[in-house]
Amino acid sequence: MAKSENLLIDGRWQAAREPRWVFRAEDPTCGQEIEPAFPVCGDGDIERALHAASTAAPALAAVPPAAIAAFLDDCADRIDADRDALIALAHTETALPADTRLPGELARTTGQLRQAARAVREHAWTHPVIDTHAGLRAHYAPLAKPVLVFGPNNFPFAFNAISGSDFASAMAARNPVIAKAHPSHPATSQRLAQCVFAALEASVLPLASVQMLYHFDNDSGLWLAADPRLGAIAFTGSRHGGLALKAAADEAGIPMYAEMSSVNPVFLLPEALAHNGKALAAELFASCTMGSGQFCTNPGVVIVPAGAGGDAFSAETQRLYAAAAPNVLFSRSVRDNLVRALAQLRQAGAVVLAGGAATSGPGYYHAPTLLQVSGSHFLAHAEQLQGEAFGPSTLLIQADDVAQMVRIAAAFEGNLTGTLYRAEDGADEAAFQQIASVLRPRVGRLIANKMPTGVAVSPAMNHGGPYPSTSHSGFTAVGMPGAIRRFAALQCYDNVPEHLLPADLRDHNLPGLQRCVDGHWTDRDIDAGVEA
Repeated sequence: MAKSENLLIDGRWQAAREPRWVFRAEDPTCGQEIEPAFPVCGDGDIERALHAASTAAPALAAVPPAAIAAFLDDCADRIDADRDALIALAHTETALPADTRLPGELARTTGQLRQAARAVREHAWTHPVIDTHAGLRAHYAPLAKPVLVFGPNNFPFAFNAISGSDFASAMAARNPVIAKAHPSHPATSQRLAQCVFAALEASVLPLASVQMLYHFDNDSGLWLAADPRLGAIAFTGSRHGGLALKAAADEAGIPMYAEMSSVNPVFLLPEALAHNGKALAAELFASCTMGSGQFCTNPGVVIVPAGAGGDAFSAETQRLYAAAAPNVLFSRSVRDNLVRALAQLRQAGAVVLAGGAATSGPGYYHAPTLLQVSGSHFLAHAEQLQGEAFGPSTLLIQADDVAQMVRIAAAFEGNLTGTLYRAEDGADEAAFQQIASVLRPRVGRLIANKMPTGVAVSPAMNHGGPYPSTSHSGFTAVGMPGAIRRFAALQCYDNVPEHLLPADLRDHNLPGLQRCVDGHWTDRDIDAGVEA
């Protein structure tokens, strides 16, 4: 093994005791392995990490919020200071652009950490509620158990298990994190972990507050997901993997917040197409091929009405896809899964208009692919035709009319997003309202007149949605303080004396704290009166 001290367990870097085997990341542009090797953990190492995190949980839950906020800010500062090395590593392991995408993603990552720190200082995630008449007070509090975070392949920084939104949210709620990195970018994850551990060493937090494991096999993942010492699980990945882990977690009563799959339907309404069809084709193509289409919010299905506007849009979209060079994908498995998903769409009746094949040379490339079906065919085979094809792929549905577009909207399962493009002059207003009313309960974020790919880090963002896009439609994976509440317990105090209450539930407010007091939100002390 090129490096012996790979695992972060129990407050120190240490060698895997009995690794099952070792693995190396691969350069997606050529398929060549990248040194060093990293261990695939055996159950003994996983048990050590779980024991250390469980032992640290009570002490971390008792840490003052100010110390947690300072730690999160310090993590962000150290990651920013290591920016160049991190971007270089991530570029080598993922082939994501080092001049555009990765710098932006790293800035998003540190911004999330700082937003989490702010939410901690303001007690925004604790949502304190006080009923003085009944003598009841409630707020969200730490789980006092570890959170297991599975990082995905497509965001080496912003959703990394050791630095991303799930990590920031779990730590903000004062829960230890067991970070399971993605094997596509282990060196990037290790360097991020080094930044985080340096911040831990400079803090008053228990050093075992964060554990870092690079990989383990499926069986080990299932028994870990079912261990009652866990407080919650966060997962971003495939539907197959997410559902298997959720089944194991459910047996033990462990909440699991899984983001699993989404085709993010985009409806282009008749007047919008008539006014702006060519530009919309370019916008769709740019969104579908951004990051080689490896976004959970990639526009995987677009629905257009029949007629001159729809036909012209389809022709221009086909031209753009056909002229595009093959896109590099994260790994061999991503390429192979895309090939399988496209084959399943073709078997269900989709016709390839452009692309459709992986390249045969070195590296992991696939041509941007446009497929097409009629609206009636989609309605007859909706289940088979809305499977996610992760990569630069879009299914174009030619609907007969707006009425059929409404029926198509009703046939979609749960998605992260749903988009409608309408004419700015209001000519599509009636069609928008008809489709939106059906689409709204099927998506987490309803979007007008822009592609779904961008996900703003905002308190108002919902990066979630109905099953099977996620395992729970009531929570978001992006945006503070909402994302933090996934990893919190609702605790109620009945007739408890004030001096024994948590600080945010006492009668005198902490600076900047907003609470719900007797049904009114206020930032004033209770004895000064309730502010409506």
